[in-house]
Amino acid sequence: MPIKIPDNLPARATLEAEGVMVMGETDAIRQDIRPLRIGLLNLMPNKISTETQIARLIGATPLQVELSLVSITGHVSRHTAADHMTSFYRPWSAVRQERFDGFIVTGAPVERLPFEAVTYWDELRRIFDWTQTNVHHTLTICWAAQAAARHFHGMPKHLLPEKAFGIFDHAILAPASPYLVGFSDEAAIPVSRWTEVRREDIPSACGLEVLAESAETGLCMLDNRPHRMLHMFNHLEYDARSLASEYFRDRELDPATALPCNYFPNNDPSRKPSNSWRSHAHLLAANWINHIYQTTPFDLSAVGREQRSQEMAGRA
Repeated sequence: MPIKIPDNLPARATLEAEGVMVMGETDAIRQDIRPLRIGLLNLMPNKISTETQIARLIGATPLQVELSLVSITGHVSRHTAADHMTSFYRPWSAVRQERFDGFIVTGAPVERLPFEAVTYWDELRRIFDWTQTNVHHTLTICWAAQAAARHFHGMPKHLLPEKAFGIFDHAILAPASPYLVGFSDEAAIPVSRWTEVRREDIPSACGLEVLAESAETGLCMLDNRPHRMLHMFNHLEYDARSLASEYFRDRELDPATALPCNYFPNNDPSRKPSNSWRSHAHLLAANWINHIYQTTPFDLSAVGREQRSQEMAGRA
């Protein structure tokens, strides 16, 4: 099945050129299928690139998916045109009464700031709490994963002596996880961050399970079952040129910027990097979407009802 996105969203032409099936409102209604409602809170500077990366993955699954783009209320993006934001995004304050089968929160270039110094930290915390009543399952990526671990479990982030940057092998520790079905024993995954969360900071008996980690860059994926969340600290969604774009951008500011590890052929930045993680990226997205499909209520209004019932029972 295809992904449903606005007809004139820039990602549409890219996805169609890649063979991803994309549909409009009329075709979606004709199929008489309830699509999975997936929200994307896009905190990355290059909104269009991130929209395309996420839509590419969730649009390649066999289920019909409706993607809704969400922004932080009142936050003005400095790197994306205002008309793009107005045309395609709704602030969280406008969608907070709605329910979603899945919700994705991306990373953001604020990881070296204390959480409390991020201008939208208070709203993001409210969004995390809202996912517990209005979202069936949430995927957090990079800084957002660190932020969720802090919000729900008090886990700190630690500044690294140098940026973890490149393609690193990760051990798959829970092959029976519904998110890792079909994964190889090891997976090459892009990493791009200045901070980390650590295994030793995971609170005991909190319900967090380590799904993947690297001997070089630490934790990669945590299953947060109590809060129906999957935390991905790295960037499987990146396309082949994402790390190159970051490298050349940073090199303009600092000529001593280190090359991303295990990325450019023969460490030659003039050569085109190959994408060694694409299959695992699609597999993770397909597994996540399938898990949502298998467990979400058919009646979208029932999303969160079970959680609310459990909370009321706990108070009784």
